[in-house]
Amino acid sequence: MAGKKQFDVDVALDAAMIQFWRSGYADTSLDDLSAATGLNRSSIYSSLGDKDALYLRCLDRYATRYGDRYDQALASAAEDPLRAMRGFFDVTLQRIADPDVPDGCMVAQTTMAIPALSGAIAARAIDALASQQARLRNALIATKLTAGDVDEFAVHFVAVNQSLAVMSRAGANQRQLRTIVGISLNAFSRALSHRS
Repeated sequence: MAGKKQFDVDVALDAAMIQFWRSGYADTSLDDLSAATGLNRSSIYSSLGDKDALYLRCLDRYATRYGDRYDQALASAAEDPLRAMRGFFDVTLQRIADPDVPDGCMVAQTTMAIPALSGAIAARAIDALASQQARLRNALIATKLTAGDVDEFAVHFVAVNQSLAVMSRAGANQRQLRTIVGISLNAFSRALSHRS
């Protein structure tokens, strides 16, 4: 049928997301995106948008995909806070160990490149980090920790989670990454044992 798209938009977006995630915004050319998606430049522009628009769509897709997994892990925070936080970090560690996706985190990679990015992309990366902090804060409120502890652990867990992505790109192995998580979870466990 004339005018009908001959490709699956979700498949193309996933391929573009992986390309951006692997190489970053600056080091991904339209030729790279064309090779990754199987689309010519014209089809990319007409169906997926220019490079900035496509990157924003991919960043949103990434944040939603992993955000949903984090939400599932944190759902049990009121009943078993330590298990919930372990599950939160397991989402990241499983992503890092997945051979089908690049090392690291697309949000962390984007955040580190903020000085070279457009204002819209920089704002979206900052929003993604703020959303993760809000997600953690909401889960931690259910633990009955003090408001100060809730805020401090939310910031700390976001920082640790992003550092896991950076460390994995630098070659840290799963044992080392799990040690980083373990130290944070031990501190969290101690705080839980002292709650009123």
